[in-house]
Amino acid sequence: MTGEDAKMNCRIIEGADQINTDEVVKLLRTTYWANKRSKEQIRKSMDNSVCYGVYLDDEQKLIGFARVISDFATTYYLADVIIDPDYQHRGLGKMLVSYIVTLPQYAGLRGILLTRDAHGLYEKYGFETVEGRAMVKAPGRT
Repeated sequence: MTGEDAKMNCRIIEGADQINTDEVVKLLRTTYWANKRSKEQIRKSMDNSVCYGVYLDDEQKLIGFARVISDFATTYYLADVIIDPDYQHRGLGKMLVSYIVTLPQYAGLRGILLTRDAHGLYEKYGFETVEGRAMVKAPGRT
């Protein structure tokens, strides 16, 4: 796959074993939702998810990441979608999300995600904002 920027030669890679943890840590440090996660937490989350990356061949570096948690029967949860800030607004987030949501293993499953500022992106792929239904339990709360 190639990004919308004609100068970029990037592709989607799959599998936690294909993605460098340090590069994911660097990407997640730029986010509001995961910037305080330890490297160990990030690695464990990758090991227990299906991971996808946007890899820039020209520079041999990871410039995008997302992971999916699923039972592969009813539901999948799309998490940690991030594009390196230096490469945003080039269609790479759309490319990554489109790739994931059209995979056969997620066809017919309910997709869930949390976002505070990217509703427009995800609406293009069939996600809807649901109010009054979602509940969240923060770590450490009883």
